[in-house]
Amino acid sequence: MPFAVIFDMDGVIADTNPTHLVSWKKYLLENDIEATDSDLVVHMFGKSNTYILEYFFKRKMEREEIERRQWEKEGLFRKMYEPIVKPLNGLLAFIDDLKANGVKTGIATSAPVQNLDMMLRKVELRSKMESLLSWEDVVNHKPAPDVYLQSAKNVGVPIENCVVFEDSTSGIQAGLAAGAKVVGVLTSHQPSELPPCHAYIENYEAVDFDFIKKLLDEN
Repeated sequence: MPFAVIFDMDGVIADTNPTHLVSWKKYLLENDIEATDSDLVVHMFGKSNTYILEYFFKRKMEREEIERRQWEKEGLFRKMYEPIVKPLNGLLAFIDDLKANGVKTGIATSAPVQNLDMMLRKVELRSKMESLLSWEDVVNHKPAPDVYLQSAKNVGVPIENCVVFEDSTSGIQAGLAAGAKVVGVLTSHQPSELPPCHAYIENYEAVDFDFIKKLLDEN
């Protein structure tokens, strides 16, 4: 049967979350908002910028303001992170193994497209992906399932034949709600801190095509 693997980006392609935490804290302080690390972990990891901004500013925002503030904050993040981009251990070999076995692949992130483009400039994955979706491509963001349902359509594989790699509560909820098998990537959380997944990994060093096939063969 045809199947596909869909990756989140932050914390899944690369461990960007420590830099996101620092850049969010800096951006909020520039706007006279103090946020603790624990508050940021709960309300930043895996969340869309719409949610993060409205949570910390304590008010609803029009799309124009969200886009402006997102541009400011993510520009700060990219400036900090681009010089140190590094994919998770084993990722590139894992994707090469998937492609050698005819598996469709995609990236589905809640980050803006500029972040996705920056990542793809530093980690050569664009030519290996049949689907690339970012914040701009869906209306309802994670934990809504939309980005994974659209990814499945893009790669032409039923969602029940898709495996999603996610590191956050909202991302895992999105993958499960879509109907995919979900693998929790433990870059930011322990299994006890996440919704139950079909499997967990710390990196991709022990993951291959057979791991995916076995996961999809399980009921």
